[in-house]
Amino acid sequence: MPGPAFLHGEDVTLHVVEDDDVAFLYETINDPDVRAGLTFARPKTEREEREWVESVTDPDADDVHFLICADGAPVGTVGLRGVDSRAGTGELGYYLAADAWGHGYATDAARTLVEYAFTELRLHRVHARAFADNEGSRRVLEKVGFEHEGVLRDHWYRRGGHADVHLYGLLEGEWDG
Repeated sequence: MPGPAFLHGEDVTLHVVEDDDVAFLYETINDPDVRAGLTFARPKTEREEREWVESVTDPDADDVHFLICADGAPVGTVGLRGVDSRAGTGELGYYLAADAWGHGYATDAARTLVEYAFTELRLHRVHARAFADNEGSRRVLEKVGFEHEGVLRDHWYRRGGHADVHLYGLLEGEWDG
């Protein structure tokens, strides 16, 4: 059962991450289709996933992470990491279970979290990264209003070769919520 809903989008709710979410997160992050869009190559253990949940639920954590739910069921996560309240910046990240792709959940979750970042956390800039071949993730960022800012050529090694990483940014004044 997901923790309490903290934010409401049009089609998703963003819930507080709880210990009970570890099994879903552990299974989802290790799915080869999901992992293909992320920046790690080795398997995540259930203990590592539990430690991640403990780190993001620590009251002193600067990062903000939520469980994305659709119709009351978990479908993924969305978060802001590297939040620097002095500079007013943070990096948006998200992933969905493969069977939740194509329903607009990532776009709705990203839009909802960006709104929160600008209005409640008082951030000035949110940035994100996506692999060149992850067209779904790049489309999410563009729908939310992020500007393509550049490419880090051959920046990440994955699937037996180097891959380009696209950089995106959104400034508070550009946000039309």
